[in-house]
Amino acid sequence: MSDTHAAGPAKAAPDAAGEIVSLYAAQKKIYARAVSGWFATWRWVLVWGTQLLFYGLPWLQWNGRQAVLFDLGARRFYIGGLVLYPQDFIYLTGLLILSAYGLFLFTAVAGRLWCGYACPQTVYTEIYMWFENRIEGDRAKRMRLDAGPWTGEKVLRKGGKQFVWIAFGLWTGFTFVGYFTPIRTLAAEAMTLGFGPWEWFWILFYGFATYGNAGYMREQVCKYMCPYARFQSAMFDHDTMIISYDASRGEPRGSRPKSMAHAALKEAGKGDCIDCTLCVQVCPTGIDIRKGLQYECIGCAACIDVCDSVMDKMNYPRGLIRYATQNGIAQHWTREQMLRRVLRPRVLVYTAIMVFIVAAFAASLALRAPFRVDVVRDRGALARLVDDGRIENVYRLQVMNALESAQRFRIEVEGLSGAVVSAPRGEVEVGPTEARWVPVAVQIPPQTAASLGGGAHPLRFTITRLADAAGGDVAVREKSTFVVPR
Repeated sequence: MSDTHAAGPAKAAPDAAGEIVSLYAAQKKIYARAVSGWFATWRWVLVWGTQLLFYGLPWLQWNGRQAVLFDLGARRFYIGGLVLYPQDFIYLTGLLILSAYGLFLFTAVAGRLWCGYACPQTVYTEIYMWFENRIEGDRAKRMRLDAGPWTGEKVLRKGGKQFVWIAFGLWTGFTFVGYFTPIRTLAAEAMTLGFGPWEWFWILFYGFATYGNAGYMREQVCKYMCPYARFQSAMFDHDTMIISYDASRGEPRGSRPKSMAHAALKEAGKGDCIDCTLCVQVCPTGIDIRKGLQYECIGCAACIDVCDSVMDKMNYPRGLIRYATQNGIAQHWTREQMLRRVLRPRVLVYTAIMVFIVAAFAASLALRAPFRVDVVRDRGALARLVDDGRIENVYRLQVMNALESAQRFRIEVEGLSGAVVSAPRGEVEVGPTEARWVPVAVQIPPQTAASLGGGAHPLRFTITRLADAAGGDVAVREKSTFVVPR
């Protein structure tokens, strides 16, 4: 894990032509210290919550099938009782818009909450660091281990860590593919390593990405690859709750005997900060929060937890590093005064938009028809004459059943005088979650054709789901055209 503490540019020996200056700075590995406290507990709650959901969801069953399955081959997407088709792509758009506004809202209120607690990069880095601490030891032991010579113990510890990291990455890749291939089938294939080529590719690719990002790249992903670090400042204002160091209270920093009372600090010309640098040692990106807001800060609040523990040991008040607003720090507001500024216009606008999107999304799902229909004209012949001088057009209707029970449908046409469906006759049955192509012939009498004249004329299909145990009649109307020869 690399640090922002960089060595100076490497310089070559000067010669008659001048000197060569390297544009690349050497980087030191970050040895993040483990920390405990209120915010660390919440991070682990989110780690457990998100990972139980991710790893456990594919194993849940619903109506005899996997509860969440994105079956790309069959073009079916199962989410609980919902059966979605590619034509339902609008719901994915809605989810993405909702996620974006949620990110805007949370950032405006309290900074990088997503990054610090629920981002996959943060979550998996936390897990991989936990493995590292358990196998190689705490920060001091890891530093000594890396600096020391290669011994049997070092090989065992380093090899054991790599084994666990790789195994966890592959398990993650396996679970990811389990959302697209039924995971019980995938588990049976794993016994014989009988995966298909695409399954092999994605298990290895996703596993390697997890291993590389969480094991080695860590803060590099947050600092250089993630675009959020670059545009987050556009969503901050002076009333956004961010992790802040109270310089007016902490400076001038410096060491002092533990016996020095808090009341005596002012006379001694010292602030509350004892300059222990623990806030830097626990930071996963290696920054010094005492230098102010920096784009590398992911808002994990590890520095708050460790600083509060130091303040407790010194018998000083907590909160030298805390969640606060820039206005609150500058004007010495209380927490209550800062919280009163939460409901400001920007936050209210984001909230109103989110409520509207959620309501529209929920209403759309609730009112969604239990089937979909696509109308495609037959490409073989635009129109043809049949018995009694009638003109016939042929169509293909794709009826997609969105329920896990069979449905019966009646197909009718309207919009043209005398138009009738000549085939199929009677009802059409579509099996559970089946998408069936139904050939449909529509005829109009010669007098209608004469009155219309040649060309394409608007026509509307009405497809009615007949009442059954699943519910009452439901009708879907789709537009098309009827061609009369010139």
